[in-house]
Amino acid sequence: MSTRFLPRRRRRPEPLMKVRIDPPRLPRPRLPRLRRRKSGGPRTKPFRERNPVVIGAVGLTVLALLTVAAFNADSLPVIGGGTRYSAAFSEAGGLKPGDEVRIAGVKVGKVETVDLDGDHVEVVFKLRGEPEFGRETGASIRVETILGAKYLALHPEGPGQLPAGSEIPLRRTVPAYDVVEAFSDLTTTTEEVDTQRLAKALDTLSATFEDSPEEVRASIKGLSKISRTVASRDKELGELLDRANGVSGVLAERSGDFSAMVKDGNELFKEISKRRKAIHKLLTTSAELGVELSGLVEDNRKEIGPALKNLNTFVRMLERNQKSLDRSVALLAPYVRVFSNTLGNGRWFDSYIQNLVAAPVVPRTGGTP
Repeated sequence: MSTRFLPRRRRRPEPLMKVRIDPPRLPRPRLPRLRRRKSGGPRTKPFRERNPVVIGAVGLTVLALLTVAAFNADSLPVIGGGTRYSAAFSEAGGLKPGDEVRIAGVKVGKVETVDLDGDHVEVVFKLRGEPEFGRETGASIRVETILGAKYLALHPEGPGQLPAGSEIPLRRTVPAYDVVEAFSDLTTTTEEVDTQRLAKALDTLSATFEDSPEEVRASIKGLSKISRTVASRDKELGELLDRANGVSGVLAERSGDFSAMVKDGNELFKEISKRRKAIHKLLTTSAELGVELSGLVEDNRKEIGPALKNLNTFVRMLERNQKSLDRSVALLAPYVRVFSNTLGNGRWFDSYIQNLVAAPVVPRTGGTP
């Protein structure tokens, strides 16, 4: 049997040689050996193992101290700047801690305390910066607003500089005059006056000067009439003074609100002063606009006159035909409704014509007529 036509068998390839390449071994670094802590030594506890009540109390205390320090930053020795002085006054006159201290109208500090020191009042104030005022500087309590707000005014006098911590003596200070207290004293004093005895005393004085010259007698008679008038209106005057006292008390209670209102008004005036140029320009522009409009009307007077005349004629015609216009509007409503129904269903006319074509008659079959 011939094998010439048999397929030749392929030789199986020899397997490849597998070579394993290991990475180079590096020397291991030597780490320091940790010493074990002896069991008898102290051990710090983490926060999660400690008493939460103690931790909360400490945290609240720290927060409270930080809050107090923030509100009293000006009084702290390191960050609180300023120089303290004091002044002796015969009376406080309504001055209170927190009021301003001014030199020549400029705010330079504030009042810290107002305390009684023996027979006088000691006012401690702190100045920021380094204002210059001499050793003979005086102080006075002045009225800031008409409602009774006060401030401490310093009056620089003398050579040199007043040392820090010095006190301005009583002889160089001037107390304030309290308007509310004056009204209260006036009311109390007036209520204690015996008007009847006052009238009798003035009548006696008038009789004593009866033989005096005419001018003196006229003056005394006038005083007598005034006394009688006061005596007859005693009740009304008492009510008037009581109400004045009440008004002064209300004003004293609302002095802060009125002070804020006055300050806001001052800010408004400052803003108006800043915008003075803009307001002036607006006014001048408005004046120029008025001039231009006047010129426009003057130039077009010939055209405007006939137009206004025709408009007046048209308005009169409408007034004469008002009834006809009302009737036309009333009759137009049905037409508009029918027209809307006809064209409201689409782009076609929708209408109905009755009896245009006669319907065929169908004869009856069967049944009874």
